[in-house]
Amino acid sequence: MTWQIRSLTVYGHRADQVRTVEFRLGSLNIVTGDSLTGKTSIWTITDYCMGSGDYPVAAGIIRDHVAVFAVQIVSGGRQLFVARPAPTSGTAPASRLCLLFQEIGAAPPSREEVSFAFTLDAARNTLADFTGIDRSVRVPTTRGNLMSPSIRHALFFCAQAQNEVANPEHLFHSQGHEHHPQAIRDVFPYFLGAVDPEQAVLRARLRQLRAELRAHERELEQQEVASPATSQAKALVLEAIEASLLPEQPVDDLAIDTAVALLFEAARGPLPGVPDLPQETDDPLIRLEQQRDRLRLRYQRSRARLTDLKQSLVERGEFLDQAHDHRERLVSLNLLRFDEQSTTDRCPVCGQEVQLVSEVVSALRNDLERLDANVAFVNDDTAQVQALIVREENDLREVRQALNTNRGQREALEAGARAGAQYRDDTLRAAAVRGRISLFLETVSQFVVAPVVADRREQLTSEIEDLEETLGDDVQADRVNSSLSLINQKISAKARVLELEHSTVPIRLELRRLTVVADTARGPVPLREMGGGENWLGYHLATLLSLHEWFAEHNRPVPRLLVLDQPSQVYFPADYKGAGPEPPRESDRIALRRAYHVIAETIRDLAGDLQVIVMEHADLDDDVFSSAVRERWPQGTAALVPREWFTG
Repeated sequence: MTWQIRSLTVYGHRADQVRTVEFRLGSLNIVTGDSLTGKTSIWTITDYCMGSGDYPVAAGIIRDHVAVFAVQIVSGGRQLFVARPAPTSGTAPASRLCLLFQEIGAAPPSREEVSFAFTLDAARNTLADFTGIDRSVRVPTTRGNLMSPSIRHALFFCAQAQNEVANPEHLFHSQGHEHHPQAIRDVFPYFLGAVDPEQAVLRARLRQLRAELRAHERELEQQEVASPATSQAKALVLEAIEASLLPEQPVDDLAIDTAVALLFEAARGPLPGVPDLPQETDDPLIRLEQQRDRLRLRYQRSRARLTDLKQSLVERGEFLDQAHDHRERLVSLNLLRFDEQSTTDRCPVCGQEVQLVSEVVSALRNDLERLDANVAFVNDDTAQVQALIVREENDLREVRQALNTNRGQREALEAGARAGAQYRDDTLRAAAVRGRISLFLETVSQFVVAPVVADRREQLTSEIEDLEETLGDDVQADRVNSSLSLINQKISAKARVLELEHSTVPIRLELRRLTVVADTARGPVPLREMGGGENWLGYHLATLLSLHEWFAEHNRPVPRLLVLDQPSQVYFPADYKGAGPEPPRESDRIALRRAYHVIAETIRDLAGDLQVIVMEHADLDDDVFSSAVRERWPQGTAALVPREWFTG
């Protein structure tokens, strides 16, 4: 049996301000009263003392007038007093707690005896041990990590806050908080008893080995990146040979040590130099280009003159042809015969002398004489023109030869310049290759200094395979399903007693969605689709009571405690006291009484191995209800914090 609550105590700011609410172990305990009397704080105070990471106590009178919160919890023959101070400023929870082991039945200590010596983690560990949680167990999480169950995980199954007790969306306590649904799924098999401790250890070892193998593989990859690779060394040797830093040699079968030695040689050797080129004050290439320009100009002029001379010669030929044709036409007329031995003109017909010659004849004769003179002149000048053409052609040949010589000289100079540039480029490339070689050799030096990581992959893989074979198939899922099958029978039985909707069909707790599902002929119906506050409250009660029956029957490390905050809100308004007019529907009162009877019967069946604490605003006229009331807090007359604390 794990713990139940014996009492809850609040300490005021003065030494005489102490208020204790006591509870019966293994029984139904009801605290009824009006709103704003502190009923809800019974659970939030318990949660705070159980190592909560926040300050859940609501703002108001309790926050303003309570300095220390405390609970007494009992497990078998042990009693533990747990106290935690209120935050000194703001809402940041106190980081230290007080844990005192007491004799069974001992009263809470005075304020002066309370000393906060436990850190939050130490307090949680002590509470886990007191609950019976095996902190050496590591349960796998969905994210692939390992997690130790704690007291905070156990409380998922021990409370139903006011906004949870009939919530159609959330079945477990704090299920609506971020990350909590997954945490509930992860720890559920452990608290259910489906986790074999021996298998859990082996499975934890298996996960550890897998993580170690992944880390070792990353370490080996990093070492491989940092270590000198044979292929990289060979590639650098090839580059050194191409850059003339090393002589020609084969590298296919080159060992890493030999390659490193060659690279050291290349790094120490001289760079290939640029050959000595003739130094001149003037650039010969520029002189040759200027000479080429002059020769081209001379060539163009000579070609122009030659073209003109040839055109002139052609024109002379054409003129002579036309002149000869014209003269022949004039001579063929033979209108006048000219006697060369006399100045007398004769008639071309009769040959007699003619004294008066017409102007036309004179003009024709003059034209003929002028034509003969021109033909004679042109004939005399043709030889000179032909001589000029020959001279110009010779000059063109000389210029062409000079241009060819100039081109050859320029090409030779340009080839030499390219060779010089090539030598300079080779030197720069050799310098770049040497830089990469130096960087590689520095990496080699660091690798030699760093410790070599031994390859343990084969060993780790072998251990993993052995563990996987030992564990065989995953039986945890089968155990969870088997346990849930039996728990579902309990839920269905309680649902029928509570006369809930769908209670005639199989009811099951679905772990994946953390809800209750009714398997009807029309398909599965989850809790949120059932409708009606009575159904939501009833299935919450049936599920939590069935789980606690399972926890008690199988001695699971979950507090034998279930706290319910105002379950009657489904049926009655908050100001209903159980006196005066009956609620609008008699069926609601009957349904609420039925719920309390199911709670009482479950406690009785477990023979005191379950404690249920209910905070209510209703006060029913029912024997089961009335006999379980421990405190009544009417507004203005009683509350968790006495009125005189803030009015006196």
